[in-house]
Amino acid sequence: MDIVGKELLFTALRRETTPRPAWVPFVGVHGGKLIGKTATEYLQSAEAIVAGQLRATELYRPDGLPIVFDLQMEAEVLGCELKWADDVPPSVMSHPLETKKVSELPQFSTEAGRFPLVRDAMQRLRKEIGGTVALYGLLTGPFTLLSHLRGGELFMDMLMDPASVCESLEFCTDVGKEVARFYCDHGADVVAVVDPMTSQISPDHFEQFVAPYVNEIFSYVRQRDAFSSLFVCGDATRNLEVMCRTMCDNVSIDENIPLELLRSLAGKYNKSFGGNLKLTTVLLLGTEADAMLDAIRCIDEGGLKGFVLAPGCDLPYATPEANLQAVSQMVHDDYQRTVARTTAQASEFGSFDDIVLPTYDAEPQVILDVITLDSTACAPCLYMLDTALKAAQRSGVPVDVREHKIKTRSGIGYMCKLNIKNIPTICIDGKPTFISQIPDPETLTEAIQRRYREKSGG
Repeated sequence: MDIVGKELLFTALRRETTPRPAWVPFVGVHGGKLIGKTATEYLQSAEAIVAGQLRATELYRPDGLPIVFDLQMEAEVLGCELKWADDVPPSVMSHPLETKKVSELPQFSTEAGRFPLVRDAMQRLRKEIGGTVALYGLLTGPFTLLSHLRGGELFMDMLMDPASVCESLEFCTDVGKEVARFYCDHGADVVAVVDPMTSQISPDHFEQFVAPYVNEIFSYVRQRDAFSSLFVCGDATRNLEVMCRTMCDNVSIDENIPLELLRSLAGKYNKSFGGNLKLTTVLLLGTEADAMLDAIRCIDEGGLKGFVLAPGCDLPYATPEANLQAVSQMVHDDYQRTVARTTAQASEFGSFDDIVLPTYDAEPQVILDVITLDSTACAPCLYMLDTALKAAQRSGVPVDVREHKIKTRSGIGYMCKLNIKNIPTICIDGKPTFISQIPDPETLTEAIQRRYREKSGG
Protein backbone atom coordinates (compact mmCIF):
# COMPACT_ATOMS: atom_id res chain seq x y z
CA MET A 1 0.00 0.00 0.00
CA ASP A 2 1.32 3.42 -0.99
CA ILE A 3 2.42 5.59 1.93
CA VAL A 4 0.30 8.73 2.45
CA GLY A 5 1.68 11.35 0.07
CA LYS A 6 2.37 14.14 2.53
CA GLU A 7 4.16 11.77 4.92
CA LEU A 8 6.35 10.54 2.07
CA LEU A 9 7.15 14.15 1.19
CA PHE A 10 8.02 14.91 4.81
CA THR A 11 10.36 11.92 4.77
CA ALA A 12 12.10 13.34 1.70
CA LEU A 13 12.31 16.81 3.26
CA ARG A 14 14.04 15.25 6.28
CA ARG A 15 16.57 13.82 3.78
CA GLU A 16 15.58 10.26 4.46
CA THR A 17 15.08 7.47 1.93
CA THR A 18 11.62 7.15 0.37
CA PRO A 19 10.04 4.08 -1.29
CA ARG A 20 9.30 6.15 -4.41
CA PRO A 21 10.08 9.73 -5.45
CA ALA A 22 8.17 12.51 -3.73
CA TRP A 23 6.16 14.47 -6.32
CA VAL A 24 5.20 18.16 -6.20
CA PRO A 25 3.74 19.61 -9.41
CA PHE A 26 3.83 23.36 -8.92
CA VAL A 27 0.27 24.04 -10.02
CA GLY A 28 -0.25 27.77 -10.12
CA VAL A 29 -2.32 29.38 -12.87
CA HIS A 30 -2.47 25.96 -14.57
CA GLY A 31 -5.15 25.27 -11.96
CA GLY A 32 -7.24 27.88 -13.73
CA LYS A 33 -6.90 26.05 -17.01
CA LEU A 34 -8.10 22.86 -15.33
CA ILE A 35 -11.42 24.51 -14.41
CA GLY A 36 -11.87 26.78 -17.42
CA LYS A 37 -10.81 30.04 -15.76
CA THR A 38 -8.28 32.61 -16.93
CA ALA A 39 -5.24 33.30 -14.76
CA THR A 40 -6.78 36.61 -13.75
CA GLU A 41 -10.06 35.00 -12.71
CA TYR A 42 -8.25 32.20 -10.93
CA LEU A 43 -5.92 34.34 -8.82
CA GLN A 44 -8.74 36.61 -7.67
CA SER A 45 -11.09 33.91 -6.39
CA ALA A 46 -10.67 31.60 -3.40
CA GLU A 47 -13.35 29.34 -4.83
CA ALA A 48 -11.48 29.01 -8.13
CA ILE A 49 -8.16 28.28 -6.39
CA VAL A 50 -9.75 25.53 -4.33
CA ALA A 51 -11.49 24.01 -7.36
CA GLY A 52 -8.29 24.12 -9.45
CA GLN A 53 -6.13 22.49 -6.78
CA LEU A 54 -8.71 19.81 -6.07
CA ARG A 55 -8.81 19.00 -9.77
CA ALA A 56 -5.00 18.90 -9.86
CA THR A 57 -5.04 16.50 -6.91
CA GLU A 58 -7.46 14.23 -8.72
CA LEU A 59 -5.48 14.24 -11.98
CA TYR A 60 -1.86 14.25 -10.81
CA ARG A 61 -1.87 12.43 -7.44
CA PRO A 62 0.64 14.84 -5.87
CA ASP A 63 2.35 14.58 -2.51
CA GLY A 64 2.41 18.36 -2.17
CA LEU A 65 0.86 21.39 -3.87
CA PRO A 66 1.28 25.15 -3.59
CA ILE A 67 -1.79 27.07 -2.51
CA VAL A 68 -0.95 29.71 -5.13
CA PHE A 69 2.17 30.51 -7.14
CA ASP A 70 2.19 34.29 -7.44
CA LEU A 71 5.34 36.27 -6.61
CA GLN A 72 3.58 39.60 -6.95
CA MET A 73 1.25 39.44 -3.94
CA GLU A 74 3.57 41.24 -1.51
CA ALA A 75 4.57 43.80 -4.15
CA GLU A 76 0.90 44.54 -4.85
CA VAL A 77 0.25 45.36 -1.18
CA LEU A 78 3.35 47.59 -1.12
CA GLY A 79 2.15 49.74 -4.03
CA CYS A 80 3.46 48.10 -7.21
CA GLU A 81 1.07 48.33 -10.15
CA LEU A 82 0.30 44.97 -11.74
CA LYS A 83 -0.48 44.01 -15.31
CA TRP A 84 -2.91 41.10 -15.49
CA ALA A 85 -3.10 38.50 -18.24
CA ASP A 86 -5.17 35.46 -19.21
CA ASP A 87 -2.46 32.81 -19.07
CA VAL A 88 0.27 33.95 -16.67
CA PRO A 89 0.39 35.47 -13.18
CA PRO A 90 0.38 39.27 -13.08
CA SER A 91 3.63 41.10 -13.72
CA VAL A 92 5.00 44.14 -11.88
CA MET A 93 4.75 47.31 -13.95
CA SER A 94 5.87 50.02 -11.51
CA HIS A 95 8.60 50.28 -8.90
CA PRO A 96 7.70 52.56 -5.98
CA LEU A 97 11.27 52.80 -4.66
CA GLU A 98 12.35 54.56 -7.86
CA THR A 99 10.73 57.70 -6.42
CA LYS A 100 9.99 56.92 -2.76
CA LYS A 101 11.80 55.85 0.37
CA VAL A 102 11.03 52.58 2.15
CA SER A 103 9.40 54.58 4.94
CA GLU A 104 6.92 56.00 2.43
CA LEU A 105 5.62 52.63 1.24
CA PRO A 106 2.17 51.44 2.34
CA GLN A 107 2.20 49.49 5.59
CA PHE A 108 2.39 45.79 4.80
CA SER A 109 -0.39 43.56 6.09
CA THR A 110 -1.64 40.09 5.25
CA GLU A 111 -5.12 41.54 5.69
CA ALA A 112 -4.55 43.58 2.52
CA GLY A 113 -4.44 42.72 -1.17
CA ARG A 114 -5.24 39.12 -2.08
CA PHE A 115 -3.91 37.55 1.09
CA PRO A 116 -7.38 37.16 2.65
CA LEU A 117 -8.66 35.11 -0.30
CA VAL A 118 -5.50 32.98 -0.23
CA ARG A 119 -6.13 32.42 3.49
CA ASP A 120 -9.68 31.28 2.72
CA ALA A 121 -8.44 28.95 -0.02
CA MET A 122 -5.75 27.51 2.25
CA GLN A 123 -8.18 26.79 5.07
CA ARG A 124 -10.59 25.05 2.71
CA LEU A 125 -7.83 23.02 1.05
CA ARG A 126 -6.56 22.02 4.48
CA LYS A 127 -9.97 20.50 5.22
CA GLU A 128 -10.38 18.89 1.78
CA ILE A 129 -6.93 17.40 1.09
CA GLY A 130 -4.71 18.40 4.00
CA GLY A 131 -4.69 14.90 5.42
CA THR A 132 -2.96 13.44 2.35
CA VAL A 133 -1.37 16.36 0.46
CA ALA A 134 1.18 18.74 1.95
CA LEU A 135 0.35 22.40 1.34
CA TYR A 136 3.11 24.78 0.26
CA GLY A 137 2.96 28.46 1.13
CA LEU A 138 5.12 30.37 -1.35
CA LEU A 139 6.50 33.79 -0.46
CA THR A 140 8.56 36.22 -2.48
CA GLY A 141 12.19 36.17 -1.36
CA PRO A 142 13.63 39.44 -0.01
CA PHE A 143 15.96 40.05 -2.96
CA THR A 144 13.25 39.46 -5.57
CA LEU A 145 10.78 41.59 -3.61
CA LEU A 146 13.31 44.42 -3.53
CA SER A 147 13.76 43.97 -7.29
CA HIS A 148 10.02 44.49 -7.69
CA LEU A 149 10.10 47.61 -5.53
CA ARG A 150 13.28 49.17 -6.94
CA GLY A 151 13.41 47.84 -10.51
CA GLY A 152 16.55 47.33 -12.57
CA GLU A 153 18.40 50.09 -10.72
CA LEU A 154 18.90 47.65 -7.85
CA PHE A 155 21.97 46.19 -9.54
CA MET A 156 23.65 49.60 -9.71
CA ASP A 157 22.65 50.23 -6.08
CA MET A 158 24.46 47.06 -5.05
CA LEU A 159 27.69 48.54 -6.40
CA MET A 160 27.24 52.18 -5.46
CA ASP A 161 25.29 52.09 -2.19
CA PRO A 162 25.31 48.58 -0.66
CA ALA A 163 24.41 49.89 2.80
CA SER A 164 21.06 51.23 1.57
CA VAL A 165 20.40 47.94 -0.23
CA CYS A 166 20.96 46.04 3.00
CA GLU A 167 18.63 48.41 4.85
CA SER A 168 15.92 47.83 2.24
CA LEU A 169 16.49 44.08 2.40
CA GLU A 170 15.88 44.16 6.15
CA PHE A 171 12.46 45.66 5.42
CA CYS A 172 11.77 42.99 2.77
CA THR A 173 12.84 40.29 5.23
CA ASP A 174 10.34 41.59 7.78
CA VAL A 175 7.67 41.31 5.08
CA GLY A 176 8.81 37.76 4.32
CA LYS A 177 8.64 36.75 7.98
CA GLU A 178 5.14 38.19 8.23
CA VAL A 179 4.05 36.16 5.19
CA ALA A 180 5.73 33.06 6.65
CA ARG A 181 3.75 33.65 9.87
CA PHE A 182 0.58 33.98 7.79
CA TYR A 183 1.17 30.63 6.10
CA CYS A 184 2.16 28.84 9.30
CA ASP A 185 -0.84 30.23 11.16
CA HIS A 186 -3.27 28.97 8.55
CA GLY A 187 -2.01 25.47 7.90
CA ALA A 188 0.89 25.42 5.43
CA ASP A 189 3.19 22.41 5.90
CA VAL A 190 6.06 23.85 3.86
CA VAL A 191 7.07 27.49 3.48
CA ALA A 192 9.04 28.09 0.29
CA VAL A 193 11.08 31.25 -0.17
CA VAL A 194 10.99 31.78 -3.94
CA ASP A 195 13.82 34.13 -4.90
CA PRO A 196 14.43 33.78 -8.65
CA MET A 197 16.36 37.04 -9.00
CA THR A 198 19.19 35.55 -6.95
CA SER A 199 20.18 33.51 -10.01
CA GLN A 200 21.42 36.78 -11.53
CA ILE A 201 24.10 37.62 -8.97
CA SER A 202 27.51 36.34 -7.94
CA PRO A 203 28.22 34.04 -4.97
CA ASP A 204 29.80 36.97 -3.09
CA HIS A 205 26.70 39.06 -3.64
CA PHE A 206 24.54 36.09 -2.62
CA GLU A 207 26.42 35.89 0.67
CA GLN A 208 26.04 39.65 1.18
CA PHE A 209 22.54 40.37 -0.11
CA VAL A 210 20.62 37.09 0.14
CA ALA A 211 21.88 34.54 2.68
CA PRO A 212 21.53 36.59 5.90
CA TYR A 213 17.99 37.61 5.00
CA VAL A 214 16.57 34.28 3.85
CA ASN A 215 18.16 32.64 6.89
CA GLU A 216 16.07 34.87 9.15
CA ILE A 217 12.96 33.54 7.44
CA PHE A 218 14.14 29.93 7.55
CA SER A 219 14.95 30.26 11.25
CA TYR A 220 11.43 31.53 11.92
CA VAL A 221 9.85 28.70 9.92
CA ARG A 222 11.87 26.15 11.87
CA GLN A 223 10.64 27.66 15.13
CA ARG A 224 7.11 27.08 13.85
CA ASP A 225 7.83 23.36 13.22
CA ALA A 226 7.24 23.67 9.48
CA PHE A 227 9.56 22.69 6.63
CA SER A 228 11.30 25.32 4.52
CA SER A 229 12.51 25.41 0.94
CA LEU A 230 14.68 27.78 -1.08
CA PHE A 231 13.36 27.87 -4.63
CA VAL A 232 15.52 29.54 -7.30
CA CYS A 233 14.90 29.33 -11.04
CA GLY A 234 17.35 30.32 -13.77
CA ASP A 235 20.99 29.34 -14.04
CA ALA A 236 22.01 29.59 -10.40
CA THR A 237 24.81 27.03 -10.81
CA ARG A 238 27.46 29.46 -9.57
CA ASN A 239 25.39 30.02 -6.40
CA LEU A 240 24.45 26.43 -5.78
CA GLU A 241 26.89 25.80 -2.95
CA VAL A 242 26.05 29.01 -1.09
CA MET A 243 22.35 28.15 -1.51
CA CYS A 244 22.97 24.77 0.09
CA ARG A 245 24.73 26.47 3.00
CA THR A 246 21.59 28.39 3.96
CA MET A 247 19.33 27.19 6.80
CA CYS A 248 16.54 25.78 4.62
CA ASP A 249 15.46 22.13 4.64
CA ASN A 250 15.21 21.87 0.85
CA VAL A 251 16.79 23.49 -2.21
CA SER A 252 14.76 23.44 -5.44
CA ILE A 253 16.07 24.33 -8.88
CA ASP A 254 15.11 24.23 -12.56
CA GLU A 255 16.51 22.57 -15.66
CA ASN A 256 19.36 25.11 -16.02
CA ILE A 257 21.20 23.40 -13.15
CA PRO A 258 22.57 19.83 -13.39
CA LEU A 259 20.55 17.69 -11.00
CA GLU A 260 23.51 15.43 -10.24
CA LEU A 261 25.54 18.46 -9.11
CA LEU A 262 22.73 19.53 -6.79
CA ARG A 263 22.46 15.98 -5.46
CA SER A 264 26.16 16.01 -4.60
CA LEU A 265 26.06 19.40 -2.86
CA ALA A 266 22.82 18.58 -1.08
CA GLY A 267 24.50 15.49 0.33
CA LYS A 268 27.47 17.55 1.46
CA TYR A 269 25.23 19.95 3.40
CA ASN A 270 22.57 17.44 4.45
CA LYS A 271 19.78 19.05 2.44
CA SER A 272 16.74 17.72 0.69
CA PHE A 273 16.68 18.78 -2.95
CA GLY A 274 14.29 18.85 -5.87
CA GLY A 275 13.09 20.11 -9.21
CA ASN A 276 14.63 19.85 -12.70
CA LEU A 277 11.73 18.58 -14.85
CA LYS A 278 11.98 20.49 -18.14
CA LEU A 279 9.24 23.06 -18.09
CA THR A 280 8.71 24.13 -21.70
CA THR A 281 10.39 21.73 -24.11
CA VAL A 282 8.94 18.72 -22.30
CA LEU A 283 5.96 19.52 -20.06
CA LEU A 284 4.44 22.29 -22.17
CA LEU A 285 5.48 21.47 -25.74
CA GLY A 286 6.48 17.80 -25.55
CA THR A 287 4.56 14.54 -25.73
CA GLU A 288 3.54 12.07 -23.05
CA ALA A 289 6.59 9.99 -23.99
CA ASP A 290 8.83 13.04 -23.54
CA ALA A 291 7.33 13.60 -20.10
CA MET A 292 7.85 9.95 -19.11
CA LEU A 293 11.47 9.94 -20.21
CA ASP A 294 12.28 13.22 -18.51
CA ALA A 295 10.67 12.00 -15.29
CA ILE A 296 12.76 8.82 -15.48
CA ARG A 297 15.91 10.90 -16.06
CA CYS A 298 15.18 12.99 -12.98
CA ILE A 299 14.33 9.96 -10.84
CA ASP A 300 17.55 8.22 -11.86
CA GLU A 301 19.68 11.31 -11.25
CA GLY A 302 17.92 12.34 -8.05
CA GLY A 303 17.67 8.95 -6.39
CA LEU A 304 15.42 8.22 -3.45
CA LYS A 305 17.21 9.97 -0.59
CA GLY A 306 15.84 13.41 0.03
CA PHE A 307 14.68 13.96 -3.56
CA VAL A 308 11.48 15.77 -4.55
CA LEU A 309 10.51 15.51 -8.22
CA ALA A 310 9.07 18.82 -9.46
CA PRO A 311 9.11 21.25 -12.36
CA GLY A 312 11.54 24.11 -12.04
CA CYS A 313 8.88 26.78 -11.75
CA ASP A 314 5.17 27.52 -11.93
CA LEU A 315 3.62 25.21 -14.53
CA PRO A 316 2.70 27.04 -17.74
CA TYR A 317 -1.05 27.65 -17.95
CA ALA A 318 -1.54 25.50 -21.06
CA THR A 319 0.53 22.48 -19.95
CA PRO A 320 -1.30 19.38 -21.30
CA GLU A 321 -2.85 17.38 -18.48
CA ALA A 322 -1.74 14.16 -20.18
CA ASN A 323 1.93 15.12 -19.84
CA LEU A 324 1.62 15.68 -16.10
CA GLN A 325 -0.36 12.47 -15.71
CA ALA A 326 2.47 10.69 -17.50
CA VAL A 327 4.95 12.04 -14.93
CA SER A 328 2.63 10.96 -12.12
CA GLN A 329 2.46 7.46 -13.57
CA MET A 330 6.27 7.24 -13.55
CA VAL A 331 6.25 8.30 -9.90
CA HIS A 332 3.60 5.87 -8.72
CA ASP A 333 4.10 2.80 -10.91
CA ASP A 334 7.50 1.05 -10.95
CA TYR A 335 6.33 -1.39 -13.60
CA GLN A 336 5.18 1.31 -16.01
CA ARG A 337 8.46 3.11 -15.44
CA THR A 338 10.30 -0.04 -16.50
CA VAL A 339 8.10 -0.37 -19.57
CA ALA A 340 8.63 3.28 -20.54
CA ARG A 341 12.40 2.88 -20.42
CA THR A 342 12.22 0.56 -23.42
CA THR A 343 9.10 1.71 -25.29
CA ALA A 344 8.89 5.52 -24.94
CA GLN A 345 10.48 7.50 -27.72
CA ALA A 346 11.29 11.18 -27.42
CA SER A 347 9.88 13.55 -30.02
CA GLU A 348 12.04 15.87 -32.07
CA PHE A 349 11.51 19.56 -32.73
CA GLY A 350 13.32 19.26 -36.04
CA SER A 351 16.20 21.25 -37.46
CA PHE A 352 14.55 24.68 -37.23
CA ASP A 353 15.48 25.33 -40.85
CA ASP A 354 12.51 27.68 -41.00
CA ILE A 355 14.03 29.95 -38.35
CA VAL A 356 16.28 32.40 -40.18
CA LEU A 357 18.53 34.70 -38.17
CA PRO A 358 19.11 38.25 -39.36
CA THR A 359 22.32 39.09 -41.17
CA TYR A 360 23.42 41.06 -38.17
CA ASP A 361 26.48 42.77 -39.70
CA ALA A 362 24.36 44.05 -42.58
CA GLU A 363 21.61 45.54 -40.42
CA PRO A 364 21.90 49.30 -39.80
CA GLN A 365 20.73 48.99 -36.17
CA VAL A 366 22.09 47.01 -33.26
CA ILE A 367 19.83 44.03 -32.58
CA LEU A 368 19.35 42.80 -29.03
CA ASP A 369 17.88 39.31 -28.95
CA VAL A 370 16.59 38.66 -25.42
CA ILE A 371 15.99 34.95 -24.88
CA THR A 372 13.50 34.41 -22.06
CA LEU A 373 11.12 31.90 -20.61
CA ASP A 374 8.47 34.63 -20.74
CA SER A 375 9.01 38.15 -19.44
CA THR A 376 5.40 38.33 -18.27
CA ALA A 377 5.81 35.30 -16.01
CA CYS A 378 9.50 35.12 -15.00
CA ALA A 379 11.01 37.85 -12.79
CA PRO A 380 14.62 37.54 -14.07
CA CYS A 381 13.31 37.56 -17.64
CA LEU A 382 11.20 40.64 -16.95
CA TYR A 383 14.09 42.62 -15.50
CA MET A 384 16.54 41.52 -18.18
CA LEU A 385 14.11 42.68 -20.88
CA ASP A 386 13.46 45.89 -18.95
CA THR A 387 17.20 46.55 -18.74
CA ALA A 388 17.56 45.95 -22.49
CA LEU A 389 14.76 48.42 -23.26
CA LYS A 390 16.20 51.07 -20.93
CA ALA A 391 19.71 50.66 -22.31
CA ALA A 392 18.44 50.86 -25.88
CA GLN A 393 16.69 54.13 -25.08
CA ARG A 394 19.73 55.57 -23.30
CA SER A 395 22.22 54.57 -25.97
CA GLY A 396 21.23 57.26 -28.47
CA VAL A 397 21.83 54.89 -31.39
CA PRO A 398 19.44 52.74 -33.47
CA VAL A 399 18.58 49.60 -31.49
CA ASP A 400 15.98 46.88 -32.04
CA VAL A 401 15.09 44.85 -28.94
CA ARG A 402 13.47 41.49 -29.67
CA GLU A 403 12.19 39.06 -27.06
CA HIS A 404 12.15 35.35 -27.92
CA LYS A 405 10.07 33.30 -25.47
CA ILE A 406 11.03 29.66 -25.27
CA LYS A 407 7.42 28.83 -24.47
CA THR A 408 7.03 28.86 -28.26
CA ARG A 409 8.64 26.76 -30.98
CA SER A 410 10.09 29.86 -32.67
CA GLY A 411 11.62 30.94 -29.37
CA ILE A 412 13.23 27.53 -28.93
CA GLY A 413 14.45 27.82 -32.52
CA TYR A 414 16.17 31.12 -31.81
CA MET A 415 17.66 29.68 -28.64
CA CYS A 416 19.14 26.79 -30.61
CA LYS A 417 20.31 28.91 -33.55
CA LEU A 418 22.05 31.38 -31.25
CA ASN A 419 23.54 28.49 -29.23
CA ILE A 420 22.02 29.68 -25.96
CA LYS A 421 22.30 27.21 -23.09
CA ASN A 422 20.83 29.25 -20.24
CA ILE A 423 18.07 31.80 -19.86
CA PRO A 424 17.56 34.67 -19.68
CA THR A 425 20.32 35.81 -22.04
CA ILE A 426 20.95 38.99 -24.04
CA CYS A 427 22.64 38.60 -27.42
CA ILE A 428 24.12 41.67 -29.10
CA ASP A 429 23.96 41.20 -32.87
CA GLY A 430 23.82 37.43 -32.50
CA LYS A 431 26.55 37.05 -29.87
CA PRO A 432 25.54 35.81 -26.38
CA THR A 433 26.85 38.62 -24.18
CA PHE A 434 24.98 38.62 -20.87
CA ILE A 435 24.21 35.02 -19.99
CA SER A 436 21.81 34.51 -17.10
CA GLN A 437 23.16 37.62 -15.41
CA ILE A 438 21.35 40.93 -15.69
CA PRO A 439 23.75 43.78 -16.50
CA ASP A 440 23.27 47.22 -15.06
CA PRO A 441 21.81 49.60 -17.69
CA GLU A 442 25.03 51.61 -17.93
CA THR A 443 27.13 48.54 -18.78
CA LEU A 444 24.66 47.39 -21.42
CA THR A 445 24.37 50.92 -22.86
CA GLU A 446 28.14 51.08 -23.30
CA ALA A 447 28.16 47.65 -24.97
CA ILE A 448 25.44 48.76 -27.42
CA GLN A 449 27.29 51.97 -28.27
CA ARG A 450 30.54 50.08 -28.75
CA ARG A 451 28.87 47.62 -31.12
CA TYR A 452 27.24 50.43 -33.10
CA ARG A 453 30.63 52.13 -33.57
CA GLU A 454 32.03 48.84 -34.88
CA LYS A 455 29.20 48.48 -37.38
CA SER A 456 29.28 52.07 -38.57
CA GLY A 457 33.07 52.28 -38.72
CA GLY A 458 33.07 55.09 -36.16
